[in-house]
Amino acid sequence: MRTKSLKKNKINVVTLGCSKNVYDSEVLMGQLKASGKDVVHEEEGNIVVINTCGFINNAKEESVNTILEFMQKKEDGEVDKVFVTGCLSERYKPDLQKEIPNVDEYFGTTELPGLLKALGADYKHELIGERLTTTPKNYAYLKIAEGCDRPCSFCAIPLMRGKHKSTPIEDLVTEAEKLAANGVKELILIAQDLTYYGLDIYKKRNLAELLEALVKVDGIDWIRLHYAFPTGFPMDVLDVMNREPKVCNYLDIPLQHISDSILKSMRRGTTQEKTTKLLQEFRKVVPNMTIRTTLIVGYPGETEEDYQTLKQWVQDMRFERLGCFTYSHEENTHAYNLEDDVPEDVKQERANEIMEIQSQISWELNQAKIGQEFKVVIDRKEGNYFVGRTEYDSPDVDNEVLIDATETYLKTGEFAQVVITEAADFDLYASVVKA
Repeated sequence: MRTKSLKKNKINVVTLGCSKNVYDSEVLMGQLKASGKDVVHEEEGNIVVINTCGFINNAKEESVNTILEFMQKKEDGEVDKVFVTGCLSERYKPDLQKEIPNVDEYFGTTELPGLLKALGADYKHELIGERLTTTPKNYAYLKIAEGCDRPCSFCAIPLMRGKHKSTPIEDLVTEAEKLAANGVKELILIAQDLTYYGLDIYKKRNLAELLEALVKVDGIDWIRLHYAFPTGFPMDVLDVMNREPKVCNYLDIPLQHISDSILKSMRRGTTQEKTTKLLQEFRKVVPNMTIRTTLIVGYPGETEEDYQTLKQWVQDMRFERLGCFTYSHEENTHAYNLEDDVPEDVKQERANEIMEIQSQISWELNQAKIGQEFKVVIDRKEGNYFVGRTEYDSPDVDNEVLIDATETYLKTGEFAQVVITEAADFDLYASVVKA
């Protein structure tokens, strides 16, 4: 017989997917705490909120499996209630309600007030920047806009997140100040498209002005830019990057492909020539900029010639950071009307080959760092190493700097000056010059 839990209601928020979801979970948790609720992140709790991802097949599968896992726990009496929110729920709510009806309630990406009400909490409009951060204390994500107006053929984000909506500069500065007061030293600016920031509310691309405001926040040492779009990139951002030491010489700009025919079908609004010129301009204006990009292989109609063009371009451009994904055929996207004609094994072979090329490039670039000094921030201690990052590295996706913890004591969240002593494909080893 199932016995009702007698413990005090504790809400466990489980986050799947990207940094935008991490941010949303943190906002949810901040709202719950403000209503006096006992809330934890991915720990034990008798009430569970699953913040799902619905972007590509692997992410959707993980989300569904997580829901099923907690439904089994509910069946076994280990949890009392399960709520589902986020992108998968936004995109597939009717299907989910039919297939997994025992979930207590499903909510979309814009239904935070409703979710809070279901959890016995009130939505507090005045809580600008009040979040319970789940990242290490020294960095936090700052979501500067929601949604996307780009027409990319392969992407379902606009279906799940809606149209682009910028957050006003003054609200973002308030949020940054609160994060800094809690010990955050690094802001990672995120949005579906950073470069579109401001067009809706200021009638111009206003990312540079936002950066100028954020660098004035005391306590913030690094500001990092994630997810820029190549078309219409506001070049004044590079001037701020050059002028302001707080703005990291780092840009995450997903380019997806470089073959003109594929770019056209993807509806990216650019060409190989334009993209290459843009990157050359980046290098010219900010010579020591680190560029991270992501690519998609196996898009419908991608020929061997298209792939070879992409492969040669990766070799020529020598990106400091690069990730490669296989194409996922997503319902209700423009590309879904095309035949998904590249076999899965070919997609995977192409992705593996691109990553092998990048691994070699990364190894060569890292070898050149041996003997150089860098300022690093210490994210955590792992085994016998303190693990840090330079301004040229983002958490979870980029290089890490390993410092022998048996030789030096360092504080998590603090900066240290180090010299690189050894280098591998994606890891650097260093000794402290001065803590």
